[in-house]
Amino acid sequence: MITHRAIWSAIDTLAQRRGLSVSGLARLAGLDPTAFNPSKRVSKDGRERWPSTESIAKTLGSVNESMDQFLAGGGVYEQADAHKAAVPLLGFAQAGAGGFFDSGGFPAGQGWDEVSIPVGPNSSTYALEVSGESMLPLYRDGDVIIVSPDEQIRRGDRVVVRTLDGEVMAKILHRQTANTVELHSLNPEHPPRSLSAKEIDWIARILWASQ
Repeated sequence: MITHRAIWSAIDTLAQRRGLSVSGLARLAGLDPTAFNPSKRVSKDGRERWPSTESIAKTLGSVNESMDQFLAGGGVYEQADAHKAAVPLLGFAQAGAGGFFDSGGFPAGQGWDEVSIPVGPNSSTYALEVSGESMLPLYRDGDVIIVSPDEQIRRGDRVVVRTLDGEVMAKILHRQTANTVELHSLNPEHPPRSLSAKEIDWIARILWASQ
């Protein structure tokens, strides 16, 4: 859906538009000045390294730019346009009800709508529409969150978590062990949560939000 090359190109383009180096952009966002340096984009063993969603969110907040503007400015939409397709869409409030997901967190059953977004040819992404103000200030009522159960998650990623009791929440993954998952809230008025791994039905990474 969004390639490694495209997301870093979007960061480079954003810095250029603001008349900054990538180090200057990182400092403006309150990040380590080396966070966006080219040397940080590929590990020593050749693995691709991606900027965290938290880093991107802080950066966009520091320059008052939306995710759509960021992705479009880096040419992400143009690169993915050939693979634009309809994906399942569900209201966030409905996601806690039974029958909408399988055991892996993939869409299942009836009642899903559709929304057209850029996706890869074998994408398993789906969309959740935010309702209410519980996810302010990052996600507002009516925003559409693009989610992928296939994506590997790591510390600092924004994720959607569904418990076995049917509670669905958007959080920041702070720490994950074999037994415990620690989650920080998007809304600073809500305290962090610590859940037993046995309480969790599934966790899916938030790729981006259409705002």
